[in-house]
Amino acid sequence: MNEGYIAVLDKISSISPTPGGGAVAALVLGHSYSLVSMVSQLTLKSDKWIKGHKISKNLKNISEKGILHSIDLANNDCIAFDNVMNSYRLPKNNEEEISIRKEKIIEASLEATTAPYDIAEKSLDLLLLLPDFAKYANKNALTDLASASQLAESAAYIASLNVKINTPNLSKEDSRKYNIKIKNILKESKSLNENIQEICSSRIGW
Repeated sequence: MNEGYIAVLDKISSISPTPGGGAVAALVLGHSYSLVSMVSQLTLKSDKWIKGHKISKNLKNISEKGILHSIDLANNDCIAFDNVMNSYRLPKNNEEEISIRKEKIIEASLEATTAPYDIAEKSLDLLLLLPDFAKYANKNALTDLASASQLAESAAYIASLNVKINTPNLSKEDSRKYNIKIKNILKESKSLNENIQEICSSRIGW
């Protein structure tokens, strides 16, 4: 651990609303990618786990890109939330200003919905790849893979909270659409994580 990591935690713990839950969800996803990358490399290190080499190479590549993308996702969420706050600060002294302000709030809220939704979607994308990996990954690193799976589901759940808090400010059509989509992501993420945990536990002998 280093000062850079502490600086991030200090920024999250500050009185500033950003980075908040959405950004943290992205960082949690980044940790999941990091663990998957580690398990991939540990699997590739030995021919004992040769059956897992192909998927390990793919996941190593995906995770390396995912780690960097998770930072972008965190920054996007911060920007989106700041835009929502700025839209609420717009003047409302006459009908025209009120109308403009309302439109800006809806626009910013849609951005603040899609930003965490993207995080949840990426979390699900990662989880979809892990059941097969769990079957062939280095057995000595399965607790790390199980941890990565749990983190990915947690990232999806945390992101979902930030999706749902913004949908009331959207159009009825968009609100309904994102609430349904995020519900489906949560359901699938939970099911996948449970499956991955079972595979890991079975291989370990728990």
